[in-house]
Amino acid sequence: MRYKLYLPRRTITVMESLFVYGTLRDPRVQKKAMGRAVKGMPGVLVGFRKTRVKIDGEFYPIIKRSPGSSVKGIALLVTRKELLLLDDWESENYGRKKVRLKSGKSAWVYRRPED
Repeated sequence: MRYKLYLPRRTITVMESLFVYGTLRDPRVQKKAMGRAVKGMPGVLVGFRKTRVKIDGEFYPIIKRSPGSSVKGIALLVTRKELLLLDDWESENYGRKKVRLKSGKSAWVYRRPED
């Protein structure tokens, strides 16, 4: 008698690193934007500085290139689906770009589209 072995299918979720430096550090904002809060790890982005952008009458943090400057923030692990939700959450004032953190790890970041 022969037996067949059936193994459950595993779903592999690819996680992406996202460096956040402003309102997305707040777990309440994360929950609104992507449905869950993420703790993350401290990180530093070199060659950028934090400034502000006015959106609908409110000021929000944004980063722009600035040699010799750096921005402290948090690196979150998010799914690709969550990245797409966050793309929708951020306005056209932000663009997502891959960067290298001071630690040497790569991460996505929302920054001024022209930078």
